[in-house]
Order: sequence, then structure tokens, then C-alpha cells
Amino acid sequence: MGNVHRVVVLALDGVYPFELGIPSRVLGAADGRYSVVTCTVDGRPVRTNADFSVTVEHGPEVLATADTLVIPPFDTSLLTRQAPVDAVAALAAVRPGTRVVSICTGAFVLASAGLLDGRRATTHWALAELFRSWFPQVKLDPNVLFVDDGGVLTSAGAASGVDVCLHLVREDHGSEVANRVARLCVVPPWRDGGQAQYIEQPVPDPAANGTAATRDWALRNLQEPLSLAGLAEHARMSLRTFVRRFNEEVGMSPGRWIVQQRVDRARHLLESTDLAVDEIAGQVGFATGASLRQHLHAAIGVTPLAYRRTFRGAVLASGRS
Repeated sequence: MGNVHRVVVLALDGVYPFELGIPSRVLGAADGRYSVVTCTVDGRPVRTNADFSVTVEHGPEVLATADTLVIPPFDTSLLTRQAPVDAVAALAAVRPGTRVVSICTGAFVLASAGLLDGRRATTHWALAELFRSWFPQVKLDPNVLFVDDGGVLTSAGAASGVDVCLHLVREDHGSEVANRVARLCVVPPWRDGGQAQYIEQPVPDPAANGTAATRDWALRNLQEPLSLAGLAEHARMSLRTFVRRFNEEVGMSPGRWIVQQRVDRARHLLESTDLAVDEIAGQVGFATGASLRQHLHAAIGVTPLAYRRTFRGAVLASGRS
């Protein structure tokens, strides 16, 4: 195994216990690729928003060792426009270039410290109006699960912390490792950051026909054209009803979902096979290698060959260590 990536989780007063444990649970399942430690601003126990406090092994001295800093959420009753002085001081101890991640209300601390100025960000949908009024300089998008804006990532509430941590694994080590971590944690391996965090439509009637069977069928046939009309026909719905139902259940359009699945499948094949780019494009349903290159670059900002070199190099280095 190569260098172990140090993740420091900063537990603030009123921390939510569930989200506090997410980084250790998810990143800790990545076969030793991450070292996750938890600290408080002063090294002393911190109360949670439940009926217990937590004792940590570390104080603020470990913040300077972080490759990634994670700030879990804390109780909304403790939100203030100006973050606590000790929390801002803790952030100042973090080395330049450290990747910073917030979950839910953790974004308020980052915004108060100026780390989100001019950046895209998200937080829990129920806090969007308050966040905008306090931090108009942040480009808030309350309709997504998480936002990756370079070295600063923000996520919505609760389970979206799992999504953003899996995203970190995927970006650092590829989809094969991330999928294995997801299986160990018994969670879905991939929910796109742009997927809606809150869909106001009522939950579809379970007795009514849904789109799950058609989505399963599409995943088995990604190499086929998969037109919108064909998907609606498979689901035995009118085109209009299918699109509406799909958006209700998935939080995005069928076309966007299919492209996402094809890109994810292509990433897996780039990591795990020596197939040529044009061959992979055909296997996942892109008409040409150029189309695959375009969609992969739009999704993650690199070419197929650069992506393959990155993760093949990581595997080789891991095997030699």
C-alpha cells in the first residue's frame, strides 16, 4: 500500500453522532488507504445533539496533519452567522492545500471562515434560505446531494455524508475500490452529487407501475441505443408519464441517468481491463470513442487514457509496497 491518506474529523459542540461516524465507517473500509482520526477544538469531550457526549483521542494539534478535513454537522440550534472563534481558529491550523469536506450544517462553519466565497456549495435543503441570507457570496445549490468544487466539498444532510465519502474514495482510488467499500457498508455504490436531495413530489404509490424494472433492464443493455421512447415502451407508459415518474423516483432525467451509468461503467472498464477506448465506448453504449472522451471529460475532467494511467499506476504502486 502506498502513502496512507490522513483524514481528520473535527467534532464541534452539538455534533450529530450518525454523521460523526460516517468518515471512519466509509473511509475505514477502504483496505487501509485512509487513516481517520477524530478531534475536538480543545481535545476535551464534546456533547452531541443526542443524550450523550463523546470523548476523542485528539485535540487541535492533529489538524495540521490532515490531508483531508471533514466537518460533520452540529445541532441547528447552535448555528450562528459568525462561527465560534475556536472553530475558525481550528480551520486556520489546517495546512494550505488540504482537502476540506463538510456535511450538512458543517457548511456554515466553512462559509463563516470565508472558505466558500465565490464557490458552489450545498447544505441541508431546510437551511437553504438561512444560509443564503447569511452568506450571499456563496453560490448555494440546495437541490443536490453534494458539490465537489475542487479542494472544497460540501454535502447535504444525513446520508449524503455517505455519498460524499464514497465520492472521495472513487476520486482517489477509482470506482472498483469505491464499489467494494459500498458493498462492505451495505449502501448504494453511487448516487450522483447532482441528484436531488429533496424531491417535493409525493412518494409514488407502491401499487402503481414504477421505473425500477426498466432501469434494471437499461443497466443490462447499456450497449444498446436506449431511446427515451424505447424506455417508455419497456415500462408500458406514455412518454410523458415515464419521464415524470422517472424524475420522481430518481431525481434526474432518464437521459442524464443513462449517461451517468455509461460513464460509471466505462470508468470500471478503464480500471479493470486493457480494452481500447473505442471498444469500451461500444460496450457501454457511446457511439464513438470521441463521445466517450467527451462525456468522461465532462464528468471528471480527464481523458480515458489519463484516467487509466492514474488508477493503473495506483494499483501497481500498491502491489509493489
